[in-house]
Amino acid sequence: MQKRLKVLLSAYACESGKGSEPGVGWNWVKQIARFHDVWVITRANNRESIERDNVGAPSNVHWIYFDYPGWVRFWKRGQRGVHLYYYLWQIAVYFLARRLHNEIRFDVAHHLTLGVYWMPSFLSLLPMPFIHGPVGGAESAPVAYHKCFTLRGKVHEWIRNAARRMGENDPFVLMSIRRAVLVLAKVGETGNRVFTLGAKRVRVFPESGIGVRDLEDLEESGRGRSDRFVVISIGRLLHWKGFHMGLKAFSGFVREHPSSEYWFIGDGPERGNLETIARGLSIADKVRFFGELPRGETLKRLAESDTLVHPSLHDSGGWVCLEAMALGKPVLCLDLGGPGMQVTKETGFKLRAESSKQTVKDLRDAMIRLAEDSELGRKMGEAARKRVSESFDWDKKGELINEIYQEIVA
Repeated sequence: MQKRLKVLLSAYACESGKGSEPGVGWNWVKQIARFHDVWVITRANNRESIERDNVGAPSNVHWIYFDYPGWVRFWKRGQRGVHLYYYLWQIAVYFLARRLHNEIRFDVAHHLTLGVYWMPSFLSLLPMPFIHGPVGGAESAPVAYHKCFTLRGKVHEWIRNAARRMGENDPFVLMSIRRAVLVLAKVGETGNRVFTLGAKRVRVFPESGIGVRDLEDLEESGRGRSDRFVVISIGRLLHWKGFHMGLKAFSGFVREHPSSEYWFIGDGPERGNLETIARGLSIADKVRFFGELPRGETLKRLAESDTLVHPSLHDSGGWVCLEAMALGKPVLCLDLGGPGMQVTKETGFKLRAESSKQTVKDLRDAMIRLAEDSELGRKMGEAARKRVSESFDWDKKGELINEIYQEIVA
């Protein structure tokens, strides 16, 4: 007989209706609460979203909101200073969690977000089994691609690598990894890294999923279709997303299929550079930048497209790939990180990552094959839907999470 546990969760990022870290926090909480009584410590600025979308939710989820006063965090603006603030937030959360434990006596402590292996979770100091993750961050853009980055991109990669090295030498980071009864790694690269740093037990467990209701909604949306071949990329416009390579590949593709279009949904610091590349390649009239769109509108545009291009260089998640697959769209990605685990040769084109020039050629060739062989695209789309349903359905992932909990407390 399975035991119903009292579970303490740390979810710095946790919001409904979103992907990335906020979506990880929200969906993992929902799944864990199917089987156990849950207390979630999260940021106060998530409260509005949680309470808006939590109507009728089970009473066994107890939300504890915490943030430092505004005068303490005046220097934090959006993503600026996020890692420093997160570190300080984790310290305060430990003392809050310790008081809660004295009152409730938890069976398990589990750190969910932020899911970065080189940042600590002080929940590991509590006197109970501690699960860390899913964590990522050990993935790196292959060096051969750095020369095609903007100066901003090169500086970002240098800072990221330096932060990771510093984190690996932080005794609290090592404590979090080594005290965990289990570290869940988003991808194999991170799994190997935390094992090297002293993790007792590591399991590769992708962070992303799709809900059954989402699958039905997405499948319904997927019946829409434009009358031209449309390539689409979705996400923050960052250098490591590789969208510049998608543009260069499209410039070769569109010469043979001039009625085609390339759509970008999202915004970010690389937008200006991408617009400049499009003008330089004389394809600006074929490229549309929609900016940030609500989720519903984003899915509508995705449903109207023919293939998702997601040549990310170090992405441990890849939610948009699962959404595209659920909509029956072939995905073009690199054999790296989360997308490399999600996409198979039956569901899209998973390309080797050797150089920017090679990637551009392979992306162009894949676009041409899909544009000239509609039956191939249809078969890949059907296989993609099936793979998402069988391997990335949230309810099935929730059952696996519960099995992990039961094994640990046993």
